Amino acid sequence: MARLVLKFGGTSVADINRIRNVARHVKREVDAGHQVAVVVSAMSGKTNELVAWCTEASPLHDAREYDAVVASGEQVTAGLLAITLQGMGINARSWAGWQIPIRTDGQHGAARIQEIEGSELVRRFGDGQVAVIAGFQGIAPDNRIATLGRGGSDTSAVAVAAALKADRCDIYTDVDGVYTTDPRIEPKARRMNRIAFEEMLEMASLGAKVLQVRSVELAMVHKVRTFVRSSFEDPDAPGMGDFLNPPGTLICDEDEIVEQQVVTGIAYAKDEAQISLRRVADRPGVAGAIFGPLADAGVNVDMIVQNISEDGTRTDMTFTVPVGDLRKATGVLEAAKDEMGFDVVQAEQGLAKVSVIGVGMRSHTGVAATAFKALAARGINIRAITTSEIKISILIDAEYTELAVRSLHSVYGLDKA
Repeated sequence: MARLVLKFGGTSVADINRIRNVARHVKREVDAGHQVAVVVSAMSGKTNELVAWCTEASPLHDAREYDAVVASGEQVTAGLLAITLQGMGINARSWAGWQIPIRTDGQHGAARIQEIEGSELVRRFGDGQVAVIAGFQGIAPDNRIATLGRGGSDTSAVAVAAALKADRCDIYTDVDGVYTTDPRIEPKARRMNRIAFEEMLEMASLGAKVLQVRSVELAMVHKVRTFVRSSFEDPDAPGMGDFLNPPGTLICDEDEIVEQQVVTGIAYAKDEAQISLRRVADRPGVAGAIFGPLADAGVNVDMIVQNISEDGTRTDMTFTVPVGDLRKATGVLEAAKDEMGFDVVQAEQGLAKVSVIGVGMRSHTGVAATAFKALAARGINIRAITTSEIKISILIDAEYTELAVRSLHSVYGLDKA
């Protein structure tokens, strides 16, 4: 007998028929003798509808009331799944985030989980009860519902798995695992059997939409073995009940991966914008004066390049931000122009970031040079480069994104079985 946490996303619970299918997945694990907690998202499209209602009611709404509204989507799903499971003869009970409780900080709309009290769930496991938990939500210090931000149900599931000391956390979604790159761009992309926590964290933060970044961080910190699986496969198909190697991709510690490739995957993010500050005074504290206010405004700055003038008195500072943050970022910069000490702000859209990721890069040379040569052979100009131990990110014109992804996927042999 094992303890499992199963998470089902919005497309997996989009209507009653799909909820019945989810119930069959849950029943399979219950029939195998496992203790099961299920974390669910709102039905597909429901959160967007609830958010739109809040905006329509008042564009400048109270974040606490916003949370009260948008958290209701997951509660509806949890109740419907519990009803469905009960109809199948399974002892099940739904739980809102505040009932467990899942305690968060006070950042309504983008709260972070701080503590989960799982003792009551564990007690009920002993009675054979399945816990159906509303994801994406918890209870803030002000004793009100707090939501975790987009994709927060993934985070809920991993956090619950850590709190319950689960043997595994299965993230069921509309894809059957993690691929070497986006199969919509590269048909030769392969589903990976295993990927290291660090690699998945980079993939998620650099554009892969399979998992929320925060959920991967939690899984890595708490060593929660996490499977990405498809909810659309027949729940009773051969191998679906295999405890050790079910179909999908296991996200695990690097030590569990025997044959590690140099490069694991290629991620990309379109809608990048580049901001350049021209003729910045080259003196101590300038970088802090520039990037401090941007951080305070919640602008996510990524690639940073600094060029110093020949006489050493001036510098050009170039960095990237998501296109959605461009107007906010330029507004912050213009408002603090005198303190920051630059002459002019220049902004450019229509850029993309393509990233090469793999823990094997730590012990191999020439990985970056291979990428640069492959892009040069395709006539793709590189705007900026950033590197870490296990990734290389390259800024290019967005029109070349698909060509760059396919070229890099091929040059590192990721299209070979």
